[in-house]
Amino acid sequence: MNIFSYFKGDRVIWMIVLLLSLLSLLAVYSSVVTLAYKHHSGDTEYYLFKHGKIIVLGFLLMWLTHRIKFTYFSRISQIALLISIPLLLYTLVKGANLNNADRWIAIPGTGLTFQTSDFAKIALIMYVARILTVKQMEMKEYKKVLIHVMLPIFAVCGLILPANFSTAALLFTTCMIILFIGRVPIMHILKTIGMAISGFSLLIALSAASPGLLPRVDTWKARIVEFFKGEEKKDPNKSFQANQSKIAIATGGVVGKGIGHSTQRNFLPHPYSDFIFAIIIEEYGSVIGGGGILLLYLILLFRGIRVASKSGKTFGTLLAFGLSFSLVFQAMINMAVAVNLFPVTGQPLPFLSMGGTSILFSSIAVGIVLSVSRATEKEEEAAEKETDEVKGGEFATA
Repeated sequence: MNIFSYFKGDRVIWMIVLLLSLLSLLAVYSSVVTLAYKHHSGDTEYYLFKHGKIIVLGFLLMWLTHRIKFTYFSRISQIALLISIPLLLYTLVKGANLNNADRWIAIPGTGLTFQTSDFAKIALIMYVARILTVKQMEMKEYKKVLIHVMLPIFAVCGLILPANFSTAALLFTTCMIILFIGRVPIMHILKTIGMAISGFSLLIALSAASPGLLPRVDTWKARIVEFFKGEEKKDPNKSFQANQSKIAIATGGVVGKGIGHSTQRNFLPHPYSDFIFAIIIEEYGSVIGGGGILLLYLILLFRGIRVASKSGKTFGTLLAFGLSFSLVFQAMINMAVAVNLFPVTGQPLPFLSMGGTSILFSSIAVGIVLSVSRATEKEEEAAEKETDEVKGGEFATA
Protein backbone atom coordinates (compact mmCIF):
# COMPACT_ATOMS: atom_id res chain seq x y z
CA MET A 1 0.00 0.00 0.00
CA ASN A 2 1.31 3.47 -0.91
CA ILE A 3 1.88 5.45 2.31
CA PHE A 4 1.61 8.74 0.40
CA SER A 5 -2.04 7.97 -0.35
CA TYR A 6 -2.78 8.87 3.29
CA PHE A 7 -1.43 12.40 2.77
CA LYS A 8 -3.90 14.39 0.71
CA GLY A 9 -3.87 18.01 -0.36
CA ASP A 10 -0.99 20.07 -1.72
CA ARG A 11 2.12 17.83 -1.67
CA VAL A 12 4.46 20.83 -1.89
CA ILE A 13 3.09 22.23 1.38
CA TRP A 14 3.66 18.86 3.05
CA MET A 15 7.26 18.81 1.80
CA ILE A 16 7.98 22.40 2.92
CA VAL A 17 6.76 21.71 6.46
CA LEU A 18 8.81 18.50 6.53
CA LEU A 19 11.97 20.32 5.38
CA LEU A 20 11.48 23.12 7.90
CA SER A 21 10.91 20.58 10.68
CA LEU A 22 14.05 18.60 9.85
CA LEU A 23 16.12 21.78 9.76
CA SER A 24 14.51 22.81 13.04
CA LEU A 25 15.82 19.65 14.73
CA LEU A 26 19.38 20.45 13.64
CA ALA A 27 19.14 24.15 14.49
CA VAL A 28 17.55 23.63 17.91
CA TYR A 29 20.05 20.88 18.82
CA SER A 30 22.88 23.28 18.00
CA SER A 31 21.42 26.34 19.71
CA VAL A 32 20.37 24.89 23.11
CA VAL A 33 23.92 24.24 24.36
CA THR A 34 23.92 27.11 26.89
CA LEU A 35 20.35 26.34 27.97
CA ALA A 36 21.27 22.68 28.47
CA TYR A 37 24.24 23.58 30.69
CA LYS A 38 22.05 25.88 32.78
CA HIS A 39 19.23 23.41 33.42
CA HIS A 40 20.27 19.86 32.45
CA SER A 41 24.02 19.54 33.05
CA GLY A 42 24.80 20.00 29.36
CA ASP A 43 22.38 17.31 28.17
CA THR A 44 21.42 18.75 24.76
CA GLU A 45 19.74 15.45 23.83
CA TYR A 46 17.04 16.25 26.40
CA TYR A 47 15.93 19.26 24.36
CA LEU A 48 16.43 17.43 21.06
CA PHE A 49 14.06 14.61 22.02
CA LYS A 50 11.59 17.01 23.62
CA HIS A 51 11.54 19.13 20.47
CA GLY A 52 11.34 16.00 18.29
CA LYS A 53 8.27 14.77 20.19
CA ILE A 54 6.55 18.13 19.69
CA ILE A 55 7.30 18.01 15.94
CA VAL A 56 5.87 14.48 15.68
CA LEU A 57 2.78 15.57 17.61
CA GLY A 58 2.51 18.58 15.30
CA PHE A 59 2.55 16.34 12.22
CA LEU A 60 -0.10 14.12 13.80
CA LEU A 61 -2.32 17.15 14.45
CA MET A 62 -1.72 18.41 10.91
CA TRP A 63 -2.67 15.02 9.47
CA LEU A 64 -5.80 14.72 11.64
CA THR A 65 -6.86 18.29 10.82
CA HIS A 66 -6.42 17.82 7.08
CA ARG A 67 -8.76 14.79 7.22
CA ILE A 68 -11.60 16.99 8.54
CA LYS A 69 -13.91 18.51 5.94
CA PHE A 70 -12.97 22.19 5.90
CA THR A 71 -16.60 23.39 5.97
CA TYR A 72 -16.84 22.05 9.54
CA PHE A 73 -14.37 24.73 10.61
CA SER A 74 -17.06 27.31 9.87
CA ARG A 75 -19.13 25.95 12.75
CA ILE A 76 -16.09 25.26 14.91
CA SER A 77 -14.97 28.90 14.56
CA GLN A 78 -17.94 30.19 16.59
CA ILE A 79 -17.20 27.85 19.49
CA ALA A 80 -13.46 28.48 19.26
CA LEU A 81 -13.96 32.25 19.40
CA LEU A 82 -16.27 31.96 22.42
CA ILE A 83 -13.63 29.83 24.18
CA SER A 84 -10.69 32.06 23.23
CA ILE A 85 -12.07 35.26 24.81
CA PRO A 86 -12.34 33.92 28.40
CA LEU A 87 -8.97 32.18 27.93
CA LEU A 88 -7.37 35.50 26.96
CA LEU A 89 -9.05 37.21 29.92
CA TYR A 90 -7.74 34.53 32.27
CA THR A 91 -4.25 34.92 30.79
CA LEU A 92 -4.34 38.67 31.46
CA VAL A 93 -5.32 38.13 35.09
CA LYS A 94 -3.43 34.97 36.05
CA GLY A 95 -1.10 34.19 33.17
CA ALA A 96 2.25 32.52 33.84
CA ASN A 97 5.20 34.89 33.37
CA LEU A 98 7.78 33.60 30.87
CA ASN A 99 10.45 35.81 29.30
CA ASN A 100 9.01 38.84 31.15
CA ALA A 101 5.56 38.53 29.58
CA ASP A 102 2.26 37.09 30.86
CA ARG A 103 1.27 35.24 27.69
CA TRP A 104 0.88 31.69 28.97
CA ILE A 105 -1.53 29.62 31.03
CA ALA A 106 0.04 26.91 33.17
CA ILE A 107 -1.73 23.55 32.73
CA PRO A 108 -2.16 22.14 36.27
CA GLY A 109 -0.26 18.94 37.07
CA THR A 110 1.60 18.77 33.75
CA GLY A 111 4.36 21.37 34.06
CA LEU A 112 3.33 22.57 30.59
CA THR A 113 2.29 26.04 29.48
CA PHE A 114 -0.20 27.07 26.82
CA GLN A 115 -0.01 30.32 24.85
CA THR A 116 -3.63 31.36 24.44
CA SER A 117 -2.95 33.93 21.71
CA ASP A 118 -1.94 31.14 19.29
CA PHE A 119 -5.34 29.50 19.76
CA ALA A 120 -7.20 32.83 19.54
CA LYS A 121 -5.35 33.73 16.33
CA ILE A 122 -6.66 30.67 14.45
CA ALA A 123 -10.13 31.05 16.00
CA LEU A 124 -10.44 34.68 14.87
CA ILE A 125 -9.20 34.04 11.32
CA MET A 126 -11.69 31.17 10.95
CA TYR A 127 -14.48 33.33 12.37
CA VAL A 128 -13.78 36.30 10.09
CA ALA A 129 -13.71 33.95 7.07
CA ARG A 130 -17.06 32.50 8.17
CA ILE A 131 -18.79 35.87 8.71
CA LEU A 132 -17.60 37.23 5.36
CA THR A 133 -19.05 34.11 3.73
CA VAL A 134 -22.46 33.87 5.41
CA LYS A 135 -23.12 37.62 5.63
CA GLN A 136 -21.50 38.80 2.39
CA MET A 137 -24.55 40.83 1.32
CA GLU A 138 -24.63 42.73 4.63
CA MET A 139 -21.00 43.87 4.45
CA LYS A 140 -21.84 47.05 2.53
CA GLU A 141 -23.40 48.56 5.67
CA TYR A 142 -20.75 49.73 8.13
CA LYS A 143 -23.03 49.15 11.12
CA LYS A 144 -23.33 45.46 10.18
CA VAL A 145 -19.57 45.22 9.55
CA LEU A 146 -18.90 46.78 12.95
CA ILE A 147 -21.23 44.44 14.83
CA HIS A 148 -20.45 41.16 13.09
CA VAL A 149 -16.75 41.56 12.26
CA MET A 150 -15.02 44.53 13.87
CA LEU A 151 -16.16 43.99 17.46
CA PRO A 152 -14.79 40.41 17.59
CA ILE A 153 -11.52 41.61 15.99
CA PHE A 154 -11.19 44.47 18.51
CA ALA A 155 -12.08 42.15 21.41
CA VAL A 156 -9.50 39.47 20.57
CA CYS A 157 -6.70 41.83 19.51
CA GLY A 158 -7.42 44.09 22.48
CA LEU A 159 -7.09 41.20 24.93
CA ILE A 160 -3.85 40.00 23.32
CA LEU A 161 -2.36 43.52 23.19
CA PRO A 162 -1.31 44.13 26.84
CA ALA A 163 1.06 41.14 26.94
CA ASN A 164 1.86 40.69 23.26
CA PHE A 165 1.71 43.82 21.10
CA SER A 166 3.38 42.22 18.06
CA THR A 167 0.90 39.31 17.90
CA ALA A 168 -2.05 41.69 18.25
CA ALA A 169 -0.68 43.90 15.46
CA LEU A 170 0.04 40.93 13.16
CA LEU A 171 -3.41 39.45 13.74
CA PHE A 172 -5.17 42.79 13.20
CA THR A 173 -3.25 43.35 9.94
CA THR A 174 -4.10 39.83 8.75
CA CYS A 175 -7.80 40.39 9.48
CA MET A 176 -7.80 43.71 7.58
CA ILE A 177 -6.29 41.98 4.54
CA ILE A 178 -8.89 39.19 4.77
CA LEU A 179 -11.61 41.87 4.82
CA PHE A 180 -10.11 43.43 1.70
CA ILE A 181 -9.96 40.03 -0.06
CA GLY A 182 -13.53 39.41 1.14
CA ARG A 183 -14.72 42.53 -0.73
CA VAL A 184 -15.57 44.64 2.30
CA PRO A 185 -15.66 48.29 1.09
CA ILE A 186 -12.26 49.93 1.49
CA MET A 187 -13.76 52.89 3.38
CA HIS A 188 -15.09 50.52 6.04
CA ILE A 189 -11.61 49.04 6.43
CA LEU A 190 -9.98 52.48 6.64
CA LYS A 191 -12.51 53.57 9.28
CA THR A 192 -11.65 50.48 11.30
CA ILE A 193 -7.91 51.11 11.03
CA GLY A 194 -8.51 54.71 12.12
CA MET A 195 -10.52 53.53 15.13
CA ALA A 196 -7.78 51.06 16.06
CA ILE A 197 -5.05 53.71 15.86
CA SER A 198 -7.15 56.16 17.90
CA GLY A 199 -7.91 53.53 20.53
CA PHE A 200 -4.27 52.47 20.78
CA SER A 201 -3.13 56.11 21.08
CA LEU A 202 -5.64 56.68 23.87
CA LEU A 203 -4.40 53.56 25.65
CA ILE A 204 -0.79 54.77 25.44
CA ALA A 205 -1.83 58.18 26.81
CA LEU A 206 -3.70 56.54 29.70
CA SER A 207 -0.73 54.29 30.46
CA ALA A 208 1.47 57.38 30.72
CA ALA A 209 -0.91 58.76 33.35
CA SER A 210 -1.29 55.37 35.09
CA PRO A 211 2.00 53.43 34.64
CA GLY A 212 0.53 50.14 35.91
CA LEU A 213 -2.17 50.03 33.23
CA LEU A 214 0.09 48.60 30.50
CA PRO A 215 3.21 47.20 32.20
CA ARG A 216 4.94 46.37 28.90
CA VAL A 217 4.46 49.74 27.23
CA ASP A 218 7.93 50.87 28.36
CA THR A 219 9.42 47.78 26.70
CA TRP A 220 7.64 48.59 23.41
CA LYS A 221 8.81 52.20 23.52
CA ALA A 222 12.40 51.26 24.38
CA ARG A 223 12.64 48.75 21.52
CA ILE A 224 11.19 51.12 18.93
CA VAL A 225 13.25 54.14 20.06
CA GLU A 226 16.44 52.06 20.19
CA PHE A 227 15.79 50.66 16.72
CA PHE A 228 15.54 54.11 15.13
CA LYS A 229 18.62 55.52 16.85
CA GLY A 230 21.83 55.96 14.89
CA GLU A 231 24.45 53.25 15.48
CA GLU A 232 26.69 55.65 17.43
CA LYS A 233 23.83 56.63 19.79
CA LYS A 234 22.53 53.15 20.60
CA ASP A 235 22.76 51.82 24.14
CA PRO A 236 24.81 48.57 24.01
CA ASN A 237 22.66 47.04 26.76
CA LYS A 238 19.33 47.81 25.07
CA SER A 239 20.51 46.74 21.61
CA PHE A 240 22.39 43.67 22.85
CA GLN A 241 20.15 41.11 21.14
CA ALA A 242 20.17 42.92 17.80
CA ASN A 243 23.96 43.37 17.94
CA GLN A 244 24.61 39.69 18.70
CA SER A 245 22.26 38.69 15.89
CA LYS A 246 24.14 40.93 13.44
CA ILE A 247 27.45 39.42 14.56
CA ALA A 248 26.08 35.90 13.97
CA ILE A 249 24.95 36.79 10.45
CA ALA A 250 28.14 38.68 9.59
CA THR A 251 30.48 35.92 10.80
CA GLY A 252 28.41 33.26 9.03
CA GLY A 253 29.17 34.86 5.68
CA VAL A 254 28.11 33.25 2.43
CA VAL A 255 28.77 29.58 3.22
CA GLY A 256 28.50 29.53 7.03
CA LYS A 257 30.66 28.07 9.79
CA GLY A 258 29.19 24.59 9.50
CA ILE A 259 26.51 22.65 11.35
CA GLY A 260 26.94 22.93 15.12
CA HIS A 261 29.75 25.50 14.93
CA SER A 262 27.84 28.61 15.99
CA THR A 263 29.56 30.81 18.56
CA GLN A 264 26.85 33.46 18.99
CA ARG A 265 24.47 30.85 20.43
CA ASN A 266 26.44 31.41 23.65
CA PHE A 267 25.61 35.13 23.68
CA LEU A 268 22.12 35.51 22.22
CA PRO A 269 19.44 35.32 24.98
CA HIS A 270 17.06 33.12 22.92
CA PRO A 271 19.04 31.56 20.05
CA TYR A 272 16.66 28.57 19.88
CA SER A 273 13.48 30.65 19.42
CA ASP A 274 13.38 34.38 18.66
CA PHE A 275 16.80 34.47 16.96
CA ILE A 276 17.09 30.99 15.48
CA PHE A 277 17.23 32.50 11.98
CA ALA A 278 20.50 34.28 12.89
CA ILE A 279 21.98 30.99 14.15
CA ILE A 280 20.92 29.20 10.95
CA ILE A 281 22.64 31.85 8.81
CA GLU A 282 25.74 31.68 11.02
CA GLU A 283 26.00 27.91 10.52
CA TYR A 284 24.62 27.44 7.00
CA GLY A 285 25.52 30.77 5.40
CA SER A 286 23.49 33.55 3.83
CA VAL A 287 22.79 31.62 0.61
CA ILE A 288 21.52 28.27 1.93
CA GLY A 289 20.60 29.35 5.46
CA GLY A 290 19.19 32.78 4.68
CA GLY A 291 18.03 32.61 1.07
CA GLY A 292 16.93 28.97 1.32
CA ILE A 293 14.68 29.56 4.34
CA LEU A 294 13.23 32.73 2.81
CA LEU A 295 12.48 30.83 -0.41
CA LEU A 296 10.70 28.03 1.47
CA TYR A 297 8.38 30.49 3.19
CA LEU A 298 7.66 32.33 -0.05
CA ILE A 299 6.79 29.03 -1.74
CA LEU A 300 4.56 28.18 1.24
CA LEU A 301 2.73 31.49 0.75
CA PHE A 302 2.45 30.93 -3.00
CA ARG A 303 1.04 27.42 -2.53
CA GLY A 304 -1.36 28.68 0.13
CA ILE A 305 -2.64 31.39 -2.23
CA ARG A 306 -2.91 28.75 -4.96
CA VAL A 307 -5.03 26.56 -2.67
CA ALA A 308 -7.19 29.59 -1.83
CA SER A 309 -7.68 30.59 -5.48
CA LYS A 310 -8.60 27.05 -6.56
CA SER A 311 -11.21 26.56 -3.84
CA GLY A 312 -14.75 26.70 -5.14
CA LYS A 313 -16.07 28.00 -1.81
CA THR A 314 -15.71 31.55 -0.50
CA PHE A 315 -15.07 30.23 3.01
CA GLY A 316 -12.31 27.94 1.74
CA THR A 317 -10.67 30.78 -0.17
CA LEU A 318 -10.65 33.20 2.77
CA LEU A 319 -9.65 30.51 5.26
CA ALA A 320 -6.70 29.18 3.24
CA PHE A 321 -5.45 32.66 2.39
CA GLY A 322 -5.82 34.02 5.94
CA LEU A 323 -3.98 31.16 7.63
CA SER A 324 -1.22 30.97 4.99
CA PHE A 325 -0.64 34.72 5.07
CA SER A 326 -0.62 34.81 8.88
CA LEU A 327 2.09 32.12 9.10
CA VAL A 328 4.35 33.60 6.44
CA PHE A 329 3.82 37.17 7.66
CA GLN A 330 4.97 36.06 11.11
CA ALA A 331 8.01 34.37 9.56
CA MET A 332 8.92 37.52 7.62
CA ILE A 333 8.73 39.64 10.78
CA ASN A 334 10.95 37.18 12.68
CA MET A 335 13.54 37.18 9.88
CA ALA A 336 13.39 40.98 9.59
CA VAL A 337 14.13 41.26 13.32
CA ALA A 338 17.11 38.90 12.99
CA VAL A 339 18.69 40.99 10.21
CA ASN A 340 17.89 44.26 12.06
CA LEU A 341 15.24 45.50 9.63
CA PHE A 342 12.57 45.56 12.34
CA PRO A 343 12.47 46.16 16.13
CA VAL A 344 12.63 43.09 18.39
CA THR A 345 9.17 41.51 18.68
CA GLY A 346 9.54 38.09 20.29
CA GLN A 347 7.73 36.36 17.42
CA PRO A 348 8.90 32.74 16.86
CA LEU A 349 9.82 31.44 13.41
CA PRO A 350 7.02 28.99 12.42
CA PHE A 351 8.15 25.33 12.34
CA LEU A 352 11.77 26.32 13.10
CA SER A 353 11.80 27.90 16.56
CA MET A 354 11.70 25.70 19.64
CA GLY A 355 8.35 25.99 21.39
CA GLY A 356 5.41 23.67 21.84
CA THR A 357 2.39 25.92 21.40
CA SER A 358 3.76 27.68 18.32
CA ILE A 359 4.57 24.43 16.49
CA LEU A 360 1.30 22.73 17.40
CA PHE A 361 -0.97 25.58 16.34
CA SER A 362 1.10 26.27 13.21
CA SER A 363 0.58 22.60 12.35
CA ILE A 364 -3.17 22.91 12.88
CA ALA A 365 -3.23 26.03 10.67
CA VAL A 366 -1.42 24.21 7.84
CA GLY A 367 -3.70 21.21 8.36
CA ILE A 368 -6.73 23.43 7.74
CA VAL A 369 -5.14 24.78 4.53
CA LEU A 370 -4.47 21.20 3.43
CA SER A 371 -8.09 20.33 4.22
CA VAL A 372 -9.20 23.03 1.75
CA SER A 373 -6.72 21.66 -0.80
CA ARG A 374 -7.96 18.10 -0.22
CA ALA A 375 -11.57 19.15 -0.89
CA THR A 376 -10.52 20.83 -4.14
CA GLU A 377 -8.65 17.69 -5.22
CA LYS A 378 -11.78 15.61 -4.61
CA GLU A 379 -13.88 17.98 -6.70
CA GLU A 380 -11.32 17.91 -9.54
CA GLU A 381 -11.14 14.09 -9.45
CA ALA A 382 -14.95 13.86 -9.53
CA ALA A 383 -15.10 16.28 -12.47
CA GLU A 384 -12.44 14.30 -14.38
CA LYS A 385 -14.29 11.05 -13.72
CA GLU A 386 -17.55 12.57 -14.95
CA THR A 387 -15.80 13.87 -18.09
CA ASP A 388 -14.30 10.44 -18.78
CA GLU A 389 -17.70 8.79 -18.37
CA VAL A 390 -19.29 11.28 -20.79
CA LYS A 391 -16.53 10.69 -23.34
CA GLY A 392 -16.88 6.93 -22.87
CA GLY A 393 -20.62 7.16 -23.46
CA GLU A 394 -20.15 9.23 -26.62
CA PHE A 395 -17.60 6.72 -27.94
CA ALA A 396 -19.95 3.78 -27.26
CA THR A 397 -22.83 5.58 -29.02
CA ALA A 398 -20.68 6.30 -32.04
